[in-house]
Formats: sequence, structure tokens, C-alpha cells
Amino acid sequence: MRTFELTMQQGRARILPGTQTATWGFNGPFLGPTLRAARGDVVQMAVTNRLAEAGTVHWHGMRLPARMDGGPHQTIEPGATWTPRWTIDQPAATSWYHPHPHGRTAAHVYRGLAGMFIVDDDERLELPSRYGVDDIPLILQDKRFGPDGASFSGDPLKGTFGILGDHVLVNGTYDPFLRVGTERVRLRILNGSTARMYHVGFADRRRFQVIGTDAGLMAAPVEVDRLSLTPGERAEVVVAFTAGEQVVLRSFGGDNDIDKGDLDLLRIVAVPRLEDSPAVPRRLADLAPIQPPQGARVRRFRLNGHDAINGREMDMARIDEVVPAGAVEIWEVENNVYAHNFHIHEVAFRVLDVAGSPPPAYTNGHKDTVYVPSKSTVRLAVQFGHHTDPASPYMYHCHILRHEDSGMMGQFVIVRPGTENQVPHTLPGAGHGH
Repeated sequence: MRTFELTMQQGRARILPGTQTATWGFNGPFLGPTLRAARGDVVQMAVTNRLAEAGTVHWHGMRLPARMDGGPHQTIEPGATWTPRWTIDQPAATSWYHPHPHGRTAAHVYRGLAGMFIVDDDERLELPSRYGVDDIPLILQDKRFGPDGASFSGDPLKGTFGILGDHVLVNGTYDPFLRVGTERVRLRILNGSTARMYHVGFADRRRFQVIGTDAGLMAAPVEVDRLSLTPGERAEVVVAFTAGEQVVLRSFGGDNDIDKGDLDLLRIVAVPRLEDSPAVPRRLADLAPIQPPQGARVRRFRLNGHDAINGREMDMARIDEVVPAGAVEIWEVENNVYAHNFHIHEVAFRVLDVAGSPPPAYTNGHKDTVYVPSKSTVRLAVQFGHHTDPASPYMYHCHILRHEDSGMMGQFVIVRPGTENQVPHTLPGAGHGH
């Protein structure tokens, strides 16, 4: 059994030179520890809330029972401890954890409550895997600071997208550098921002290999010089370096509402003598395709403005969809306004097409979060798990947290096949939404 204790708490962190900034964190003043468990492990959590308001902790990317998911129904009151327990039953992946309180997620994440959760598997692959040496987590977050740097500024629930910061932090550090000592380095990149989209590449346009997406390793590496991540998305990449060089990892500006401006993320310095690293294997994972069967159920979701899906704001007491366990369905997500993305709890999905065209090759692995460009439709082949509970819902929502908090979220339950029509579409005592 793997046992983890997490405490949500307030603190102060030195982020800008010469000042301490008021922050929130897990087990410390800012962000949280990287958790690590292997497929087959039983995970026992003890999450204690030392904040002055209620919160939750959602295990983003985990395939687990809904009662353990940490969505808005699993509230942890001030002073209380939540003890979810589940068995890891999914391939190796870079997941993460963050709060998910209804209407308050953006504020909690923005203040610093987030951390990585790495799932290991018996890969037997020659990939960089020494954590902190050649296997490096990178949590990207953008912030705005008050005039004296003593607090984060801005309201994450104002404006079209909330806050788009002018300072980018990597693992809670501003203007960071990384010293590398191996020829190849694996970077696990998480977009932990509340709204910003990153187009990640290197200032010298060097190419690198994408080896993993949200839900795990790809079937084979894909070589690129840039990749895009919206909030909640993750990518694993392997980059080659030469002895003594310096290079900047950068986010390049775009024209998608939430990606303005070039932003330097991380300066990487290679030591004068590098340790040899094996080449990335040509085959990575035995990735079974997520293939909808003939006549698969098609569900359609329209993202309306910034606060509704299919014309309805989130209601904690309403079940929007009922799904049979183990189903593979097609979900069509239509965006008729500005930038959105879409995250589904519990599942893994394959992106079939974006606005009728194939998705970028580096997104062809299994995912749980996807960008939905303005005035386009994204089609997903969605694979649901086998944990059934007609009274405990999972969420689907835009992961631009200002939109999620404003009501752009719905709920589904997974039930025994054949019982879909027997399930109530209301949750007694759950309360309502906005």
C-alpha cells in the first residue's frame, strides 16, 4: 500500500526577489509534493484542510471510483480530513492533483494548490527515468503580482477568461534555470494555469520527441519543434543536449485569445561533460486504439458563452448523462464562441478530428483534456471505465477555470449496462448550481 498525507494550508513563498508572496500549498507554502505510485498499488490518502474555507482535491487523470474522484461533491470542510482509497489500474502517465470546489476552483488553483501525480508501470523501456536527474517535472503557471509582490493580483472570475498573467512560474519559481548532466532529458510538462495556453518549444527551434500525452505513453515517439497545451493538458517529451550549451524553453505567442505574447519559461544549461543516454525507442507502448463500435452512442455538447453546456449551467443536483460501464462512445464538443477546452473525468479518449481535420500527430495518444478552438467542433472517441455508482457523478467541463466556475460543467454517472433507464437524474441533498 502507498500512503500519502496532504495538508492544504496557507503560507508565504519567496517568488520575486526581495519579497514574500502570500500563497497556498500542500504540505508547504506553495504547490505540493510530487506523488508517485505504480500500477497495482493500493493508494491510501489522508487529505487535511487547514484553510479557512471548504475545498476538495481532484486526482486529474486518475481512473478511479467516483466517490474517490475529489470533485465538487467530495467537500473537505475546514479542519476535516478526507481519506479516499483506490487501486491504481491504468498505464504509466503524468497526472496531477488540484482543488475542485464548485465555484472556487480558479481561486484555489491560482493561489497555489496543485501538484504532480506520476503513475509508473512495468515499462521496461530505456527512457530517462531518474526523477530530478533526467526525468524533470515542469508545472507551468502564469501569475500577476500586486505592486509590492506580496500577493497575487487579479480576480480569476472576471473578464472572459479570468487572469492571463504576465509572469510565468515553473514549479513555483520565476525566471528559473535547470542544469542538466545527461545527453537526453525527459520533461513532464503540465499546464497548471487557470486559463493560459502555451505553445512550447525552444528558442533555437531544435526538434524534440513527444513520448506521452495526458493518459500515458504514445505508441511511438513523434518529433516536433513545438507543441500546444491548454489548461490541464500534459505532455512528456525527450530533448537532446550537447555539452556546455545553453538554450531557452519558451512559449511562443499565438492568436487564440488565451496565448498572447512570447514568454520565456526555463533556461537550460548543459554541463561540460554529459552522461551518455540511449536513444528513444522506436516503439513505446502497446497502445490499444480507442475505437467506437459500429452504431456507437453519439453525445453532443455545445459550449455556450462562458457559463453553460447545451444551454444549461452546472447544477450539483442534476445528472446530465448516464453511461454504461465499459462503453466506447463518440462525444462531439461544439464551440460557437471564443477559446475553450474540454476535460472528462475518469476516462481516456482519442481525438478523432478537430473542425473536420485530423489532430496534430503529437496528440494521437490517449488523452483526457483537449483544446476546442473557437467556432469549431472536436470529436472524441471516449473510453469509459468499469467503476459503477448511480449516485456518485463524475464531471465534464471546460478546464479554463473561470468558465468551469461560472457553470460550464456537467455531470455523468457510470452504471451497470442495461440499467441506464432506471437511474434517477437528480441527486437528493446535493444542492444546486448557480
